Amino acid sequence: MFLPSFSKATPARALFSRKPLSRMMMSALLVAIAAGCSNNAADATSNTGIVNSAEAKVSTAQVADNDAAVVKALQANLKASGIEEEIISAVPTDMDDIYWVTASGLPSFFTDKSGKHIIQGQIIAVGQDAPVDISGALVAKAAQDALKTVDKKDMVIYPAKGATKSVVYAFTDADCPYCTKLHEEMGDINARGIEVRYLAWPRSEGSIPKMEAIWCSEDRKAAMDQAKMGANVQAPSCNSPVKEQIELGMSLGVRGTPAIFTESGQQIGGYLPAAQLAQTAIDAS
Repeated sequence: MFLPSFSKATPARALFSRKPLSRMMMSALLVAIAAGCSNNAADATSNTGIVNSAEAKVSTAQVADNDAAVVKALQANLKASGIEEEIISAVPTDMDDIYWVTASGLPSFFTDKSGKHIIQGQIIAVGQDAPVDISGALVAKAAQDALKTVDKKDMVIYPAKGATKSVVYAFTDADCPYCTKLHEEMGDINARGIEVRYLAWPRSEGSIPKMEAIWCSEDRKAAMDQAKMGANVQAPSCNSPVKEQIELGMSLGVRGTPAIFTESGQQIGGYLPAAQLAQTAIDAS
């Protein structure tokens, strides 16, 4: 996971030095994540309230259209407070007068209809047969749209063997034990019809050069295989997409590695054994 002590060259440091809202929101994110990788999605989050995200159903309500009036109001209120982040969209949630906001360079958050309040975290609806995470479908749609924008040439791809039954995106780190454990099962995962698309997510400043070397290698798959076995991969520097993928992960709320997403944008792990990963990915397709 990320630590707050980054060099000036890293996007995390740039976010902290850029704008007050960025600093506040990213600071909250970084405080929630200590060092070390996570073996599952629940461990990678900081949900310590009454209902853990792993115990809540995800709302399957259709994602509504953007409310331009809320965007305009929120943008104006931010500007009045000296904050210039660009608001991309605000869509209504299952909770009356509460909207899910996507903003440039920030993790998504909630706001009220007046755009005067910024709310971070989960909103869980109760009163049905099980708790419902009302932001689940919204988070997945935002992740789906964001992942679609990543060019295949900027990923390290392990294709399925035979027919492709499903595709998953995995934010990974060369130094993460659970990432290594997942990679050791790559042959089994691919044999089950799952294509794995790796995105770079170095958990610390020290891991960034290793990830850059993998992405700058002529044969990225060979470099990834070597790195996962503990080799010190070397490659000439290049204009790699590593830093952009770090920012992408931050915007999607990635807090641990591996962080695995389906093509539909649903985060399904964390490390999962090959059989479980394959079945979960196929079920989510």
